[in-house]
Amino acid sequence: MKIHPPSYLPQFLLLCLFAFFAAPAWASGDDWKPLDPALLTMKTSTVEKDADAEGIFWEVKMDDNPEGDLIFNHYLRVKVFTERGRESQSKIDIYYGQLDRLNNVKISDIAGRTIKADGSIVELKKEDIFDRTVVKASGLKFKARSFAMPAVEPGCIIEYRWKETRVDTYARYVRLNFQRDIPVQRVQYSVKPFLFEGMTFQSVTLHGTPSKWAKDKNGFYSTTMTNVPALHDESQMPPEDQVKTWMLVFYQRATEDTNNVDKYWTEIGKYYYNEHKSEIKPNDEVKKMAASLVADAKTDDEKLQRLFDFCRTKIKNVSLDSSGLSPEEFAKIKENKNPSDTLKRGTGRSSEIDQLFAGLANGLGFDARIVLAPDRGDLFFDKSLPNSYFVYPMNIAVKVGSDWKFFNPGFPHIPFGMLRWQEEGQQSLITDPNQPVWVETPMSGPEKSLVKRSATLKLNEDGMLDGDVRLEYTGHFAIERRMEIDEESESQREDDVKAEIKGRLNAAEITNVKIENIMDYSKPLVYMFHIRVPNYAQRTGKRLFLQPAFFQHGKEPMFATTDRKYPIYFHYPWSEDDHVEIGLPGGYKLDNADSPAPFGSGQISDYKVSLAVSTDGALLIYKRNFFFGGANTILFPVGSYTALKNYFDVLHKQDNHSIALKQAATTN
Repeated sequence: MKIHPPSYLPQFLLLCLFAFFAAPAWASGDDWKPLDPALLTMKTSTVEKDADAEGIFWEVKMDDNPEGDLIFNHYLRVKVFTERGRESQSKIDIYYGQLDRLNNVKISDIAGRTIKADGSIVELKKEDIFDRTVVKASGLKFKARSFAMPAVEPGCIIEYRWKETRVDTYARYVRLNFQRDIPVQRVQYSVKPFLFEGMTFQSVTLHGTPSKWAKDKNGFYSTTMTNVPALHDESQMPPEDQVKTWMLVFYQRATEDTNNVDKYWTEIGKYYYNEHKSEIKPNDEVKKMAASLVADAKTDDEKLQRLFDFCRTKIKNVSLDSSGLSPEEFAKIKENKNPSDTLKRGTGRSSEIDQLFAGLANGLGFDARIVLAPDRGDLFFDKSLPNSYFVYPMNIAVKVGSDWKFFNPGFPHIPFGMLRWQEEGQQSLITDPNQPVWVETPMSGPEKSLVKRSATLKLNEDGMLDGDVRLEYTGHFAIERRMEIDEESESQREDDVKAEIKGRLNAAEITNVKIENIMDYSKPLVYMFHIRVPNYAQRTGKRLFLQPAFFQHGKEPMFATTDRKYPIYFHYPWSEDDHVEIGLPGGYKLDNADSPAPFGSGQISDYKVSLAVSTDGALLIYKRNFFFGGANTILFPVGSYTALKNYFDVLHKQDNHSIALKQAATTN
């Protein structure tokens, strides 16, 4: 799913214009930098011992026209040392956006060549460049322009250039990345800031120390970092920008005081409240509608849910792709200036639907505010860094008694009483005309995000397993899956189900796929299908060996490596509830079968399994209950990796527990 950006970002937050002039693009053809012959005989990395490949340099020039497009020109040169380096560096992915999000980035002017150890050169052909989707270790999907470098072998050098165009935008806050998936000897950024009157050029570096900005004779400012280590994907790692080296460049008012952190955030919260209070202020029509919606509601929660459901179901959200609007048509939509406009038109952007909800709540006498919140799916927020770039007008807070409750009806799929996982458990700023306050948003417990799986199966003598499966997803499980599939066709959804199941049960045959409640967010998202798995049980003589944990069959361990560089991060707490019934083949019975032992980790996690057989011995009943992330424990330091890996290794071993079925002796 793609959501258009919120329309009510405060204008002063957008005063971070950053213009770059006369940054020449690299021409195609022979405009390559001279090559030091010593690089052809270079045998090992100078940055990281045993690296399979190393960047010699990565240079980026930026060109910004506030009335046009923002242009980045990249040039990368890489030395390949080993066969693994050949394999990893010969296939190039240039990311230009996350799948299911609105992206306005284009990649063009790609040129590349391979310089072999003997000095001969093989050029990249334009017809070898294509688009594809890349799934990273974090599970996120990205769009990429991809190509295979020609004639790559250990000892060679590859180099390539590309232009990145951010269409119809300008350099507001810009992130300059310094790390890649290989170590790099030198990374250099060159920019030419346009100094608006009363503004100063600023930069903040996270997790690294580049050189100070140096001005050259052409008016460009350059910064360089040398010996930059590689950034590696790890299972369940924090967001990349939380662990990698990068710089934020922006403009700041010369009079803006960031030395007093508390004062800074207070001023931000006051400013935002005063500038946008009209956007959540109800008029008589809004008050009348609110009263009619809650006429027979008895509690505050029931009243707020009535308002939430009305905004979600009765106001068309034009920020969604499903609205049928192109980005150009969306840009032409007249802005709703207040809740009354949204109510009258029956349509609104995501932010305007949030504002209508706040206006309706205020119309009933509640105290509803717009909330500035961080996104921990992007970066772990630290309010000691006084920069409003890191918080956004994400949610609506409503005072109920002495507590603040948080809502986001403008973002689809999120049920009443929850937020996106990216905004749960976060310090958020509730705007106020006098004294804005920081309040931590609640994190949904494991029971809120449940996958409930059931299967009614029949096992044949030859090991074939056949039957019906039902999967139910709630909470964040359901939110994420709905975001992935709500714009897909029925056939695409069916293909996704089959691909997911066959990813762990390769021989499985899946038919009669049905998906329910895709757009009914008050109910679990349900998948149903028939499955047939040849050779699920292994036959040895008169015995069949069977893994009762059907839903875990074929899964890989969560953590495969023995070493770890980054902290371990789970997006949200979750729970699993499995019920599997397997009809046994005639003439077979359990052969001293036992159940996997339960284990747990206090409030954080628990695993329980039961195994039983019907009184007639014909039906095996397997139940599994597991949860993780209790007590809001979802982030673990690197030092905890061994213990955490061991825990999930035990889980994997228990899930792979097998039992034997013995063929009963026959009598003549």
